Amino acid sequence: MSDDQTQPQNRNRTRTLSHADAPDSPTGAPAPHVSRTAPATAAPRWLLPLVTVGLVLTALNLRPAITSLGALLEEVREGLHMSGSVAGVLTSVPPLCFAVFGITAPRLARRFGPAAVVCVGMMAIAAGLAIRPLVGNTAAFLAASALALMGIAVSNVLMPVIVRRWFPHRVGTVTGLYSMALALGTSLTAAITVPVTSALGGSWRMGLGVWAVLAAVAILPWLPLVRDRSGAQERSAVQHRDTPEIKITRSRTAWALACFFGLQATAAYITMGWMPQIFRDAGVSAGTAGLLLAVTMALGVPLAFVIPGVASRLRNQGPIVFFLGFCGLIGYAGLHFAPAAGAWAWALLLGISNCAFPLALTMIGMRSRSGAGVVRLSAFAQSVGYLISIPGPLLIGVLYQHSGGWGLPLALMAGLMVPQMVAGFLAGRDRTIEDEC
Repeated sequence: MSDDQTQPQNRNRTRTLSHADAPDSPTGAPAPHVSRTAPATAAPRWLLPLVTVGLVLTALNLRPAITSLGALLEEVREGLHMSGSVAGVLTSVPPLCFAVFGITAPRLARRFGPAAVVCVGMMAIAAGLAIRPLVGNTAAFLAASALALMGIAVSNVLMPVIVRRWFPHRVGTVTGLYSMALALGTSLTAAITVPVTSALGGSWRMGLGVWAVLAAVAILPWLPLVRDRSGAQERSAVQHRDTPEIKITRSRTAWALACFFGLQATAAYITMGWMPQIFRDAGVSAGTAGLLLAVTMALGVPLAFVIPGVASRLRNQGPIVFFLGFCGLIGYAGLHFAPAAGAWAWALLLGISNCAFPLALTMIGMRSRSGAGVVRLSAFAQSVGYLISIPGPLLIGVLYQHSGGWGLPLALMAGLMVPQMVAGFLAGRDRTIEDEC
């Protein structure tokens, strides 16, 4: 073959991307053999800023359905004539829904694309938050809440996938931005739900329903991304054939990450649910106890941005896991020995410890080599993790009721921090699930 014949072929070969170099597809898996000049892969300039806005607005909406209800739970119970046991079940519904519905996210993402699923998730949140203030019985209220929680569950799982797909070289920074927005949404809802309710006439229905507006706004950035599919369905079919199935349950790292996620969620739910009562039992006023919880939650806003960026620069995230764990252990010890005298110090330390959540999200994005692996790992770690977290707050309540004090509950909280640190260390090692599967 002559040189004139070989040169065009060589040039054509250099324009073809391998699996390793191709950009991730919207379904999360690496796109096979995409031309650099193909129009389907060219991203408009507005796309990344729009995805960033979508991520931030979505993160702001992933907790108001829960924290707004917590702030008005007594009024809701009276308005719907809800028993105490049913109210206890209601507080356990979020992690259960996260586990049950979150596991469906990978299949939905493969079929429709992550952006489309998140868009529908925001619609479900808006619909659920708009419907539940209008109902007149407990069953309908639970059903509307479950609709909103279903949208939260699939969005929870797909956020790390969106970050990995659109920002593969800035996973830590964008995860930090998303985590900061999530923490801001959590603390802001807890702080202003009651004042907003008072400003709207004192009706708990208005106080809960107003958060549907924020969810409706979060739908808008995802609409152009749903339309801008760029041949995603065609590439998805090819990727499904070419990408080997990952047996996620064979990965020790996946199990370690699931345990770490579950134990940190247990600590967070216990803190949100019981910390004000610990301070009040120690003689701290109700207003100050609520302020201490707000400080604990608000501390996650700046740290949720810093920790993922630091973690993404380390090959092993174990040192961060141990630092956060030791802060938690000191905080629990302080609550036992001097709850009122050092209240602000313990609130700050527990706020630092609760930042294990953005660290877990960052590790999900780092423990797989492909977008397809990230979506499977995210679904597995979060679904199993939230199942692990369900009994924790209930068990703390049982121990508190039967022991008459906080000695045993705090001992359990400190005891759970030890396996959390071990699981986090194992999950933070520099390896991927593909290596183990």
